[in-house]
Amino acid sequence: MKNRIIVTGGAGFLGSHLCERLLAEGNEVLCVDNFFTGQKRNILHLLDNPYFEVIRHDICFPLYLEADQIYNLACPASPVHYQRDPTQTTKVNVNGSTNMLGLAKRIGARILQASTSEVYGDPTVHPQTEDYWGNVNPIGPRSCYDEGKRCAETLFMDYRKEHQLSIKIVRIFNTYGPRMHPHDGRVVSNFIMQALKNEAITIYGDGSQTRSFCYCDDLIDGFVRMMRTPDDIIGPTNLGNPNEFTIKQLAEHVIDLTGSRSRINYLPLPQDDPKQRCPDITKARTELDWQPTIELKEGLTKTIVYFEELLAENPDL
Repeated sequence: MKNRIIVTGGAGFLGSHLCERLLAEGNEVLCVDNFFTGQKRNILHLLDNPYFEVIRHDICFPLYLEADQIYNLACPASPVHYQRDPTQTTKVNVNGSTNMLGLAKRIGARILQASTSEVYGDPTVHPQTEDYWGNVNPIGPRSCYDEGKRCAETLFMDYRKEHQLSIKIVRIFNTYGPRMHPHDGRVVSNFIMQALKNEAITIYGDGSQTRSFCYCDDLIDGFVRMMRTPDDIIGPTNLGNPNEFTIKQLAEHVIDLTGSRSRINYLPLPQDDPKQRCPDITKARTELDWQPTIELKEGLTKTIVYFEELLAENPDL
């Protein structure tokens, strides 16, 4: 029996990969996106599938549909995009989540919230476990996203307490792969684009700050496993790769894999940029039997191929 599944933000980087995975498993998928950061090219290859539909809609406004499951991914996820309209970023996390929770309550659907490691802010605990409350600046340039996602988690938990709604919360750590926006300002896409153009690779700070990088296919597998867990497993659950790299190491990997002539250019570190970010995935291993399987160099190679094709189509990117 096919499940009817709504994916908000379904034309985005991760949303499009999730739609693809759910269709491959034989489900009916309804992609909901206002295309603020999502791109039609991400889902063009799915449009001929009779079990795939697309609705242009902003979830800050109510939505009336029928479904068995909802994956709530709608929100700009890169600093460049979520800081472009910070008020709207907060609204999509608060008003948008409220609307999707209301929909789930009305139709009796299970709903998963794509939260973020940004709820931990600039962490004083390392690696980050789900019981760490975070170190977040509530009035800084990243607050619209950080605090918006924290409030969304609160709403999800309160809907469960008040209405016995079947909810799931995952916290996404740095994820990369094909279909990343070429100008989203994230470190992987930035470095690859700069390297392919033989431009200077920009590192903010001295490059010693660390991140963990999870390939998109691994992350999507974590989403699907989380949605399938029993009702008493609700999260929040960290999803990410626990292998840690410095930003300078990432730049060196990209230069090596692209054969680029790029040199590294160091600039001041932006305000509130975390110095370290790495998940403790003990909970995901135990409850979901999940852990990443794709190593950084393998994932980067696949991502570089995507950006090479993108630049071949449009050299002016």
